[in-house]
Amino acid sequence: MSPTYTTRRPFTSVVDGHVLPKVIQVGPNLYGAAFHLMKLLPAQFILGSALETGELTTDTTVVETTSGTFGLGLAMVCRLKGIPLVLVGDPAIEPSLRRRLEALGARVSIVSGPELRTRGVQQARLDRVARIQARLGSYFTPGQYDNPLNPVSYGAVAELLLESMGTFDALVCPVGSGGSSSGIGSFLRALNPRLRLIGVDTPGSVLFGSPAGPRQLRGLGNGLIPPVLDHTLFDEVHWLDAATAFHATRRLHSEHCLYMGPTSGAAHHVAQWYAARHPDLRVVALFPDEGHRYTTTVHNGTWMRRHGFHPPAMPEGPRTLDHPVQAAGPWSRFAWNRRTREDVVALLEGVTA
Repeated sequence: MSPTYTTRRPFTSVVDGHVLPKVIQVGPNLYGAAFHLMKLLPAQFILGSALETGELTTDTTVVETTSGTFGLGLAMVCRLKGIPLVLVGDPAIEPSLRRRLEALGARVSIVSGPELRTRGVQQARLDRVARIQARLGSYFTPGQYDNPLNPVSYGAVAELLLESMGTFDALVCPVGSGGSSSGIGSFLRALNPRLRLIGVDTPGSVLFGSPAGPRQLRGLGNGLIPPVLDHTLFDEVHWLDAATAFHATRRLHSEHCLYMGPTSGAAHHVAQWYAARHPDLRVVALFPDEGHRYTTTVHNGTWMRRHGFHPPAMPEGPRTLDHPVQAAGPWSRFAWNRRTREDVVALLEGVTA
């Protein structure tokens, strides 16, 4: 007689199983929220909301600018729901990531040449998105930089952290679009006004008032100011260069068996220092994605040496700045103190006087 099987609960999709992080203790008073792919959360939330309202259908093409993991999240959701997808990126996108995006059915459009030199990376990509939109009869653009659903989607992470940890004292977040840091931070701050939010950026990023410049550390920082980033939530900001973040990422793997990407290594580096300085506080760091995308780069010793990323003399702590415009070198920090970006930029007059 054949066995009878019963379904006690609905099946979970591949996407659902990768959305929320695992909370892992990585020090006496330090914990990491380790995601498979953090940007899958806003991708699923934004596209799901648009499907519910009818703004998006299976006959609509999703068009977005991204050279990182938000594009991968969109590709996974669109593939499972049968929705066409066009992603606009730049030459910094890794070949392995592009192959994966295209294997999931996405069309990848790369901006290069004169466009980048005259318009800048971010604006050139936005210009290309506008031209593609003009050619399409029906399109939907998730807009991770300005869509308020981006930070709203992270309410589920705040709830998970509270269920797993109870109350804690500080949250360390790498900042790119500002969606995760602003979203999780605002949810938790509403319940605990004393929670300290620490942002992790990189030199060359304009997010927190430092000058624009080349950035070797991708996935962290930005060349524009995303509207979803709420500067008034942050208590302090740290800037790490690529070499420091890359070696911190490799150390996170060798010491804690966490095979993560460079933004996770940067967050852990800052959080470890902060937790050691405040042993009476419980600190949580966000680890946004796993390291498989970086197997041939950051996690490859030969690649690291070939590109000049020799083990740096890791400083014992960051250099404290009078103003974000001074951000440079391996590691620096600035006391943001929950001010607006305009308030902090205005401080420059006092620094240069």
